[in-house]
Amino acid sequence: MSKSIFITGTGTDIGKTYVTGLIVKKLKEAGENAAYYKAAMSGNDRRADGSLIPGDALFVKKTSGIEQPLEQMCPYIYENAYSPHLASRIEGNPVEMDVVKEGYKNVCEKYDYITMEGSGGILCPICFDEAKIQLEDIIHELDMPSIIIADAGLGTINSVVLTVEYMKSHDLPIKGIIFNNYHPGNVMEDDNIFMCEYMTGIKTLAKVKKYDKELDIDVELLKGLYS
Repeated sequence: MSKSIFITGTGTDIGKTYVTGLIVKKLKEAGENAAYYKAAMSGNDRRADGSLIPGDALFVKKTSGIEQPLEQMCPYIYENAYSPHLASRIEGNPVEMDVVKEGYKNVCEKYDYITMEGSGGILCPICFDEAKIQLEDIIHELDMPSIIIADAGLGTINSVVLTVEYMKSHDLPIKGIIFNNYHPGNVMEDDNIFMCEYMTGIKTLAKVKKYDKELDIDVELLKGLYS
């Protein structure tokens, strides 16, 4: 039976895809049948034939070394680097929950550990005009716990606490926080992490430095976060 976890962040460009790649790589190197999934992906380039390249999925695939085809990784791909609700308003092909669920089900039938990445932060609107779908609706529909990715630097206390409080109030289980762009020995970043743990009661799972190629976490602990 497959297990999964959702990767969200305190905002966009926080490093969700980078950390997700390291997570999937850790599982792959441990011999696990790991896969990646994302409901909607914005800000993608086009191939010579005009088709869109799912950039985040391609990054995770290359980083982790998994053999999962790109076509299985994301049902909705947009060119404009906007929230999916706005990108689809401009480009068409709005997100439908049933399509997301079907794609996820297909991945679960083939792989044991599914790491699903969100779009933007926890409040990202996925569809608005045709249906009202928020990112949290997808998490609820697929019944996943989450890991929060946060930057270790200035301002993270506010963004982490607000994200955690929102998720708690909306019954979105949190397994822990991974801090990205961490500089060992930096007094402010170490204090940020301490204060985030103190103010939220959520534990730190790992600290990722810039250009890290491995995630510093015990693989059995990592596997235990999936449900």
